[in-house]
Amino acid sequence: MKTVQDMLNKNMRLPVICAPMFLVSSPNLVINACKNGVVGSFPAFNTRTQAALDEWLTTITAALDEEKQANPAAKVAPYAVNLVVHASNKRLHADFEIVKKHKVPFVITSQGNPKPVIDAVHQWGGIVFHDVITVAHARKAIEAGADGLILVAAGAGGHAGEVNPFALLREVREFWQGPLVLAGAINDGYGIRAAEILGANYSYMGTRFIATNEAEVDPDYKTMLVNANVNDLVFTDTFTGVKCHFLKPSITRAGVDLASIEGKENVDLDLGGSNAWKYMWSAGHGVSGIRSVISVHSLIEQLEGEYNKAATTPLFNHTAEHQTAHAGS
Repeated sequence: MKTVQDMLNKNMRLPVICAPMFLVSSPNLVINACKNGVVGSFPAFNTRTQAALDEWLTTITAALDEEKQANPAAKVAPYAVNLVVHASNKRLHADFEIVKKHKVPFVITSQGNPKPVIDAVHQWGGIVFHDVITVAHARKAIEAGADGLILVAAGAGGHAGEVNPFALLREVREFWQGPLVLAGAINDGYGIRAAEILGANYSYMGTRFIATNEAEVDPDYKTMLVNANVNDLVFTDTFTGVKCHFLKPSITRAGVDLASIEGKENVDLDLGGSNAWKYMWSAGHGVSGIRSVISVHSLIEQLEGEYNKAATTPLFNHTAEHQTAHAGS
């Protein structure tokens, strides 16, 4: 019997998911990620209407089918759609009907109870991974029937958790043997390999993909990423009601005094009408490793080279050290 990992891995070049990013992920980015062997994804919220969502899914499916026909031996990864299942998402039902129409192979759920979506997606043979930021959330997602968990740890871009990725992953691995995706400051092939050694099956990468030619965002956003480091980030709930990493220069440029930022008490995850993301740009701790804007193809080649190098790097050799010590005695 094939596992979820078997179904995903056979068409993947690297154990990477290009994370769904609000107002960043587009068909162009998704298609190019998938064509290069990593899962490409986008939030349903990135389309303003169900008609637009329908059009995006049609475009993505057609492009990937064409690539498979033209290059039968190529690793063309599946695409995924992110659905916010929080009760405040008034679009969920209508968006899901479009997802159902296209029999989307991979659905990523976040914020709320994913069970109704999971049960429905399983009807057409799709899989569902759920975003979690705590161990308690992980247990609930497993009870709901999630096929995999995405551990959004400290350092992730967008709405991030606050638990160290080492601690979160290892604790969840104690009771869950299914697919785990780790998110949080992974920006190169060494990080991808390190996540595997910790026990993750896949790495969730968002910030690094913003600084690619295919990401259809303001060029100043990409420049800001190249010039930024972790000190240029602020973790706040001021703009969306949920704690999120933002680039300080983007906040200042929008005319907001950083010293005046305070938390909100009321949480509303109906991001469809949010303006914060248009002017306050997000990034995770992985911003520290971005040095240039390149194509998705070049990025994945770079990641693959780093990953392979990390996978073949010898581990700590205490025997050699011991022998050296004796040789000098």
